[in-house]
Amino acid sequence: MAASRPPPEPRPDDVDPQQRPRTLKACRRCGLWRNATQPVPGAGARRAAIMLVGEQPGDKEDLAGLPFVGPAGALLDRALEQAGVAREAVYLTNAVKHFKWQLRGKRRMHKTPAQAEIQACAYWLDKELETVRPRVIVALGATALGAVVRGRGQTLAAALGRTLARDGIPVLASYHPSYALRNPDEQGRQAVYRTIVDALVRARKLAGG
Repeated sequence: MAASRPPPEPRPDDVDPQQRPRTLKACRRCGLWRNATQPVPGAGARRAAIMLVGEQPGDKEDLAGLPFVGPAGALLDRALEQAGVAREAVYLTNAVKHFKWQLRGKRRMHKTPAQAEIQACAYWLDKELETVRPRVIVALGATALGAVVRGRGQTLAAALGRTLARDGIPVLASYHPSYALRNPDEQGRQAVYRTIVDALVRARKLAGG
């Protein structure tokens, strides 16, 4: 998708954070919908034992309308396979459902969502949890972790290797696959990847295999 200028920041009076839309496409709870191609809902088994939560869609996901179909998704596929978890048996989603981006040259590059945008999109994450009712949640990255445990001052570094909880559901934290891709050091990339695989193995065991 060609983009000729950076997207404007949404004005507070342009959105209604109290809106309770019936469909994700109709959502105007924050302003990210304006500059995204489309919302990207979660995908996967509707009664999945494991729910994976990332930060937000990337450029490829924004265009396809599906979560984790870009380079980070390919790495996640490899980690799932190594952990013995079938992708079709999990539910994949993001804390924020629209792609937030900034221009770098002619490329749309990821921009971290604001806390208000994460809070606005919690409306949809709550609905997904009610529908899927997973046995375990894996939060991929700091933004996802904060959204899943509703803030609570948890840092990603402190949460790694621990079992937290959301409404009685075990929550495991790991790095987002894109963090491994961005790491310039091969040993660092491998360490991040192993952490992701380890979290998925733990999730499989907590979910009953």
